[in-house]
Amino acid sequence: MNYPLTDVAAYQRGVEYIQQVQALVLEPGMVDVMQNLRDRVAICTWIGQQIEAVNTELQRCLEACHACFHPTDRPAVEIFAVPLAPAFGIDGLCNVLSCPIAILVDVGRILPQDWLSIVAHEYAHAYSGDFGHHQQFVNVLHHLCLGLGLEPPNGANADQLRYWPFCQSTQDPLAFWRGEG
Repeated sequence: MNYPLTDVAAYQRGVEYIQQVQALVLEPGMVDVMQNLRDRVAICTWIGQQIEAVNTELQRCLEACHACFHPTDRPAVEIFAVPLAPAFGIDGLCNVLSCPIAILVDVGRILPQDWLSIVAHEYAHAYSGDFGHHQQFVNVLHHLCLGLGLEPPNGANADQLRYWPFCQSTQDPLAFWRGEG
């Protein structure tokens, strides 16, 4: 199949982006787009064409989280949209081991109106500097929720904290990345 030159360039930009974010996850297999033979071209081409706009929206969410804290208390964080491998069963992750800290969000797995919620959850990990859902995480998340107008995790148990604030899942996460959603 022949693709227009602009699609080839977009595909290449998408591949480069995937490689960039694979370096930020805890295990490269967490982003397995290149193994997806059916959708690889569509996903990489869409990423090459649209990822800047998506990351700009996530950056707005990150800035809203930053605004909840004094500038000197804000962690050094960068944020990226990325299609995470379904086998890991996560919507986002915060790599507190990277410098700056990297937040990666699979925006195809959750509805756009919930992007701020997932960013707030991952930001709480970045701020606390830890992967766990311990008391410092709860305190930071509570503070963020109040500042962002989200429901705070009052009395949430450990299992509930993994999914706090609630984000509504999509039916087909890859549809977004294929440009269908």
